Amino acid sequence: MQEHDLSWVRTEMAVAQAAPRSGAGPVVWARTNLFATPADTIMSLFALLLVVWFLPQILNWLFFSAVWSGTDRLACLTVDQGGELPPGWSGACWPFVLNRFGYFMFGRYPMDERWRVILCGVIFVALLVPLLTPRIPFKRLNAILFFGVFPFVAFLLLVGGYFGLEYVETPLWGGLMVTLVLSYVGIVVSLPLGIVLAMGRRSKMPIVKLLSVIFIETVRGVPLVTVLFMAAFMLPLFVPPGVSFDKLLRALIGVALFASAYMAEVIRGGLQAIPKGQYEGADSLGLGYWQKMGFIVMPQALKLVVPGIVNTFIGLFKDTTLVLIISMFDLLGVVKQSISGDPTWATPQTAKTGYIFAAAIFWVFCFGMSRYSQYMERRLDTGHRK
Repeated sequence: MQEHDLSWVRTEMAVAQAAPRSGAGPVVWARTNLFATPADTIMSLFALLLVVWFLPQILNWLFFSAVWSGTDRLACLTVDQGGELPPGWSGACWPFVLNRFGYFMFGRYPMDERWRVILCGVIFVALLVPLLTPRIPFKRLNAILFFGVFPFVAFLLLVGGYFGLEYVETPLWGGLMVTLVLSYVGIVVSLPLGIVLAMGRRSKMPIVKLLSVIFIETVRGVPLVTVLFMAAFMLPLFVPPGVSFDKLLRALIGVALFASAYMAEVIRGGLQAIPKGQYEGADSLGLGYWQKMGFIVMPQALKLVVPGIVNTFIGLFKDTTLVLIISMFDLLGVVKQSISGDPTWATPQTAKTGYIFAAAIFWVFCFGMSRYSQYMERRLDTGHRK
């Protein structure tokens, strides 16, 4: 019988070793993300030096050396007035923002009727939050109320003229109110219209495909400023005599059409990323075109392009500031008008404070949309989890 060599077999117990280092915690995160390589270490230290240098100055200007009360420009002057202000003082002028806050939010909307705008905002939030929260049921009813019923309720509340409500013409609208109206309509209209255009561009019917391509490439080939000018000044030329469109309505049409062209290309990218086998599988089940797109293809395509869709929404939200060129005053427009047209608050710090306030409002909305987009990406990323 052949003997076996057992010299490689361990005859003693292995020495116990220390447990592996924890893969979580701030130290591990910093070592992995900030100091993984010498180049990362240099860049991280350089960024830290910039933060240490600039952050105290920024906080000092925004809060510690800022003025928080006052009724006019004298409260925010940067020059010593008989010992009333410390020499060299220069901080944010927050009384200007507090004094003009109502104008920044509502524009010239009548003071006694602003409750209608607030009520409209409350309804908007009450419908939007359940719609964006996955665990809350009755999503179909919620979507019908938000996209189908709420626009009519908002129109009745904001415009008035019905049920005893005072009529408020749109030239009196302004501020954050106009920004949100333009953004809401642009988003609600551009997504379904973009889906239709994307499907039309991939259609096998030559006429449908040609019309979709012409619209998409024409709109994407011109800046939004041109589209707004055409909507404001050229659109009335194509309607019958005696028919007029409200300027806000023209701006809404221009913004929605512009956003839909970009949305169409985002959706088309998602459709092209779907494997051919998904289309063939749907065909093998005997599904029609609309069933195939509605139940099989489009849900997968939309899941793939969530970042692109939200990026388009964010760009649309920021582009609403361009309506200023057609004499409509959104949030940035009313801030600029308050800075340049109100001598009561004419100080060097007023302009900086007003623009920083407007930038903070835009940042809050855009950051919120971005974070929710990332949350939805993680929630929908079920096909590649390990």
